[in-house]
Amino acid sequence: MTLTLTVSDEVRTLAPGFTHLAVEAHGLVNGPSTEGSSALLDDAARRLADRLGGRAPHEDPHLAAWRETYTAFGAKPSRTRNSAEDLAKRALSDSGLPRINLLVDLYNAVSVAHLIPVGGEDTDRIAGGMRLVRATGDEPFATAAGGEPAVEHPEPGEVVWCDDEGVTCRRWNWRQGVRTRLTEESVNAVFLLERLVPMTLGELEAAGAELAESLEKLSPGARVTVHPAI
Repeated sequence: MTLTLTVSDEVRTLAPGFTHLAVEAHGLVNGPSTEGSSALLDDAARRLADRLGGRAPHEDPHLAAWRETYTAFGAKPSRTRNSAEDLAKRALSDSGLPRINLLVDLYNAVSVAHLIPVGGEDTDRIAGGMRLVRATGDEPFATAAGGEPAVEHPEPGEVVWCDDEGVTCRRWNWRQGVRTRLTEESVNAVFLLERLVPMTLGELEAAGAELAESLEKLSPGARVTVHPAI
């Protein structure tokens, strides 16, 4: 794997059951959402409803573990939900899941169907390696406010993904920055699937395999590699 991904000891101490799996892809085809990607999202919402059986998303044991972990580093999980819980709530709402672009639709579908946080980053826009750390509070986070570019900073002690230029995702997997997100021009990407106990390694690997299969169907000529969970 050309891109290095590391998890700090501080984060390992905070969440000893944390494991992430990376799916690396080169030569992807992206573009606006299609009927096909929309159908994947609709199917994921149906799978989610069957899985929950009438429960709220945060009552799922895996998402409950994420809530506990968010609380452990000072976040308020009912206000800043992990990405899987936020998508699950949208999937069950009247408005349904958003349609963003082909690649984002694919990984959002896997996130909803498996109730696991999944993120996608444009590796051509990442500076150096990616690190999961507890923030000092000085790191820049490129975002947008009122449609205009803006820079925020994480709270001290907040868990963030960052590279050599700054934060790429705040509050672990709550909100992605604009600098490295997947756009319709993206051709190379890394997708991170993040798991806490009680989700098993087998369940994590099944989600990764499903994402890899979807990427290969979308871009038959792409090189897709599923890296071992670490």
